[in-house]
Amino acid sequence: MLKVLAQTWPLMVGVMLLMVGNGVQGTLLGIRGTLESFSTFEMSIVMSAYFLGFLIGSRLAPAMIRNVGHVRVFAALGSLISAVLVLYPMLVEWQVWAIMRVVIGFGFAGIYITAESWLNNTVTNETRGQALSAYMIVQMLGIVASQALLGFGDPFGYELFLIPSILVSLAFMPILLATSPAPTFDESARLGFRELFKISPVGFVGMLISGGVFSAMFGMASVYGTLSLMSFQQIAMFTTALYVGGLIFQYPVGLLSDRMDRRTIMLWMSVAATLVMAVAAFVKLPFVALLVVAAILGGITYPMYSLIIAYTNDYLQKEQMAAASAGLIFLNGFGAIFGPLVTGWLMGVVGPMGFFLFIGLLYALHSGYIVWRMSRRAAPAVAGAYRGMSPTASSVAATAVLERGQEGSGRS
Repeated sequence: MLKVLAQTWPLMVGVMLLMVGNGVQGTLLGIRGTLESFSTFEMSIVMSAYFLGFLIGSRLAPAMIRNVGHVRVFAALGSLISAVLVLYPMLVEWQVWAIMRVVIGFGFAGIYITAESWLNNTVTNETRGQALSAYMIVQMLGIVASQALLGFGDPFGYELFLIPSILVSLAFMPILLATSPAPTFDESARLGFRELFKISPVGFVGMLISGGVFSAMFGMASVYGTLSLMSFQQIAMFTTALYVGGLIFQYPVGLLSDRMDRRTIMLWMSVAATLVMAVAAFVKLPFVALLVVAAILGGITYPMYSLIIAYTNDYLQKEQMAAASAGLIFLNGFGAIFGPLVTGWLMGVVGPMGFFLFIGLLYALHSGYIVWRMSRRAAPAVAGAYRGMSPTASSVAATAVLERGQEGSGRS
């Protein structure tokens, strides 16, 4: 691991700073927008706009990289993100924020693809698994650290908007000054959605649902906290609990999934999430209990994404990896666009409890679909190895994770 960190530390430091900056602005906008009397539906459009931009960026960024190179794309998108972050408190209109969120999402998609290509090119086959694990841990730690920064400023002021802009700007210094050469970027073949569905219906549907859950959870958590009259510090603690839960649950869930039918694990987790969300929606819980609920929700949602990737991998051939990863990421991003929109609408109808209610409904739907699919097809005879993966990763990281999963199973 030390050798891997010695090779990749500029990238790891840069990614951590990027995640801190992205995490701060995501939570901060939810709080500031609600305090500015934006309706929950208006805030849901703002939050969904990021995922729309991310989806567009994931499709267009590879062509940009091939045309002008990694360094130029990296620097251009970083400058764009840094500029937009400063504009938020200057242009406090939800329509303008929505447009800027599309730009931010587009920029981060391109940056993630560039960074993950760099990582994939820097390490060897023998160290790729360790590098991917370190990369995912760094992403999670950056997001967790971002919530702590929210206590150092006023959401009505400028400071908290300047901090992510500065961090994003600083993130590019270690990466752009690194001595490792920029990688080549080859376009992967496309895998049709109909074929992807035939390969793994649970993976196909699961990715759509996972995207909706993830975007609703992380896009609207701060809006829920503000509407529930939590203090600024309590909102930061609530969102932190979501990420900490995801970090803690990754390893034990992965350990179980390599030893039994992954659909069984997904079913148990989905049922548990449904029940916990029902309690949170209909029972007035003290703040400490809400932190436990948040940790459980994050602890289920993050590993669920990795489980779906691993389960789909069980039915893929090596030559299908790149195309399948691109398709799965697109499905996740498409589902993510609608998560905040429906959550915001539901919160406007039934109040803050709509946050938990919508996520619970999605997990209930997921549970029912898994049960039906388990009656239609047996588990694969040989399963690939589970690899933890963040829902914010691009298709580059997804492809690497899929390939490492098959290597871990001894298949080719």
